[in-house]
Amino acid sequence: MSAATTRSRTPDRLCAEAVDLARSAAEEAAAPGVVGEHEGMVSEGDRVVTHYFACKELGYRGWRWAVTVARASRAKIVTVDEAVLLPGPDALLAPEWVPWSERLRPGDMGPGDLLPTDADDLRLEPGWTGEDEPPPNSAVSDEMAALVEAEDAEVTAGPPAELPAVPARGTISAVAEELGLRRSRVLSRYGLHVAADRWEESFGPKTAMAQAAPASCVSCGFLARIGGSLGQAFGVCANEFSPADGRVVSLAYGCGGHSEAAVMPKPPRVAPPVIDETRVDPFPLRPAADSGSVSVAEDDAADLGHS
Repeated sequence: MSAATTRSRTPDRLCAEAVDLARSAAEEAAAPGVVGEHEGMVSEGDRVVTHYFACKELGYRGWRWAVTVARASRAKIVTVDEAVLLPGPDALLAPEWVPWSERLRPGDMGPGDLLPTDADDLRLEPGWTGEDEPPPNSAVSDEMAALVEAEDAEVTAGPPAELPAVPARGTISAVAEELGLRRSRVLSRYGLHVAADRWEESFGPKTAMAQAAPASCVSCGFLARIGGSLGQAFGVCANEFSPADGRVVSLAYGCGGHSEAAVMPKPPRVAPPVIDETRVDPFPLRPAADSGSVSVAEDDAADLGHS
């Protein structure tokens, strides 16, 4: 261990005795009455000492006022370098900062709030727009697929009436079961209207959230369609940060969690001016004689050469 290191760990005597100077500097930087008792000192280097004072200010439990004093070589005057408020070993500190995207919880969104979605959000995927639809003559078109399915159908030994068991596929009961109608009772027209009124009152276009939304649910990627006649006006919200997550919402409802809320339309650009360089417009160097407001009178003297 070198001699310089040994000297740096030993507090300078004059700097260590400058407790009153350090306290006055801390009181000057802090509010009146918040600087407490002296809690020790630490040697920072040759003729550099930091004094610690307790902080009595509310909300800063365990914090300390740190005042660093120093003196020049062969000088007897101690000066103040800095006075700051630093946390102690048992100080009350704020939690580690977390990005807003990780702090956000379901139900935090209110009317007027916008929740942008990332371009590579795992909850969304490109939808079908019809641009990549195969032509009718293509081998993968719907007509060709139906034809292939018909050609690959199983051939029975005889007509369905002569078989011991009539196939269930194609019967009225089978179709009703696929449509969800093979039940003892289903919703009546009145029951549908009552349910629609109730859902629209909770998550409809007249709510405060929908009035402040940038767009409606009909164009949102988080909307899950439902079947039946109610699917023409309602769907299920699948955005976990939306206040309507897992609820039946009207297609006219909306919130700040719209999947395209962050996609702002570009302003229209003015077309550049078109300059026709193939045409020449005559431009007289002198104005015409009759272009002024005063008519030109015939002057006989001009013919005689008089001025």
